[in-house]
Amino acid sequence: MIYYSLKWCGYMNYDLEMEKQLQQMEEGSSLLLHACCAPCSSAVLERLGDFFKITIFYYNPNITEENEYKKRVCEVKRFIKEIKTKYPINFLEGDYKPLEFLEMAKGLENEPERGKRCYECYKMRLEETAKVASENNFLYFTTTLSLSPYKNANWINEIGKNLDTIYECSFLYSDFKKKNGYKRSIELSKKYNLYRQDYCGCIYSRRG
Repeated sequence: MIYYSLKWCGYMNYDLEMEKQLQQMEEGSSLLLHACCAPCSSAVLERLGDFFKITIFYYNPNITEENEYKKRVCEVKRFIKEIKTKYPINFLEGDYKPLEFLEMAKGLENEPERGKRCYECYKMRLEETAKVASENNFLYFTTTLSLSPYKNANWINEIGKNLDTIYECSFLYSDFKKKNGYKRSIELSKKYNLYRQDYCGCIYSRRG
């Protein structure tokens, strides 16, 4: 049984921890980067694109409206064709099964935003990312989720670190909102005319 704690008993500077990892790794290592949308991908790819050979993994069953899902997929694909990085960026789309998200969320429908439902959503998407990274021999995996000021970076990194011991693929720590990452994503969204959604994707966040 995999155990994840909803409580955080300390604080770690995840941006600093990532910088330490970058200093120790071999440049051009493979990274499977879970992406939630093009705006969040923008500042992350700008920051990591000269360090890693990146494959974007688009796995977001939490987006419960198919038209919204397709719109975000198209924006990510368009953006990675336009941004210039040292290494080419590849794209891999995961299975789109929103019913699996809705099943996971049963009993958590009335949880507040940033509550237990969001935690379980992070876990769902990160575990699939870790699994795919391990199956395809990526050296690292991580997610763009920590760029958002509305996402709990402690939970994201706690889950990711637990998963890298299970799937034997190194989790890249992150708190991409640091160093004005979120602000930079807004700037890049304007530069590339990216579609910026006003909710995370699930029906519960939209109604809240």
